[in-house]
Amino acid sequence: MEFPILLTVIIALALIFDYINGFHDAANSIATIVSTKVLTPFQAVLWAALWNFAAFFLAAYVIGEFRIGNTIAKTVNENFITLEVIFSGLMAAIAWNLLTWWFGIPSSSSHTLIGGFLGAALMHAFMMDYNDVVSAHPDLGIFETLKQAFHQLTTQNVVKFDKVIPIFLFIFMAPIIGMVISIIITLIIVHIYKRSNPYKADKSFKRLQLVSSALFSVGHGLNDAQKVMGIIGAALIYYHVEMLHDPVYLNIPSAGRFDYFAQHYLWVPLVSFLAIGLGTMSGGWKIIKTMGTKITKVTPLEGVSAETAGAITLFITDQLSIPVSTTHTITGSIIGVGLTKRVSAVRWGITVSLLWAWVLTIPISAIVAGVTYLLVTFLS
Repeated sequence: MEFPILLTVIIALALIFDYINGFHDAANSIATIVSTKVLTPFQAVLWAALWNFAAFFLAAYVIGEFRIGNTIAKTVNENFITLEVIFSGLMAAIAWNLLTWWFGIPSSSSHTLIGGFLGAALMHAFMMDYNDVVSAHPDLGIFETLKQAFHQLTTQNVVKFDKVIPIFLFIFMAPIIGMVISIIITLIIVHIYKRSNPYKADKSFKRLQLVSSALFSVGHGLNDAQKVMGIIGAALIYYHVEMLHDPVYLNIPSAGRFDYFAQHYLWVPLVSFLAIGLGTMSGGWKIIKTMGTKITKVTPLEGVSAETAGAITLFITDQLSIPVSTTHTITGSIIGVGLTKRVSAVRWGITVSLLWAWVLTIPISAIVAGVTYLLVTFLS
């Protein structure tokens, strides 16, 4: 099947974003295992990349569905999804990801992508409303036209809040859950090993860190690769429904189209998981330094606790079909192990900076995507 040029560009851009996501978020999977010197940075990225890709087989053949991809595809009302909207959202997400990577800020690739998708869709809906108002009331002034168009926008269900509200809540819930679980795991481990030989215990935890980092990398792959798959899925579903008027897709209820897409375009999740694994192999050394050493000093014991807590959190959110930030999750887990020593063990100045980056990611990505959509429609 030959795709339109814009759809082909969207698929390529989505996979580029996935690759960027991999090296941007490499620190999430390997920061603690590198900072504790269990593996060298090169060994660590290979280890994480392997388990990123292995997550595909877990999702496709054990879980049997791609829940998070389904959620992403349905964050926007399908009546306001176009190829131009998806293209603009991707461009904004890529720009913000590269900017934060360059400055070593561990922002969320997930929320960048969601913010871009929402911002472009809202601008698309607003422009439709603006044109409707101009057609109906050509004599209105510019400010009154904008006012009426904005009012009309607020009456439409462009954003699916039943999908988006949990995503917003878990900006804060995911790191809190990770933090609480890591505190519990750390206290349990300290209690069990309190009479052990420190050297032997440290050696055991270094081995266990290989397992905990692998688990977190599986969670990272499950969570993040599916987001790109969801965006590609939204584009391909739009193509079949709105451009081809494919009777197969038209006869499937809207809620079931993504599952059908995932079954018949299995190469999409396959290459999505592969791209994020390749990206992880490229690494993101500036962010690794922030995550692994600047928030709090991490020992092998604490590395096991943080990674295991992060993995558990990601598996929980996958079951709930809520896309979360792996960056937020592992940061909360690392803070948790720091708090078990003392509150001052956490460098709160760095943590506050991270919080600002998290809060601003979605609105900034949405604004950039909206402006990008205007440029795309103007140029086309």
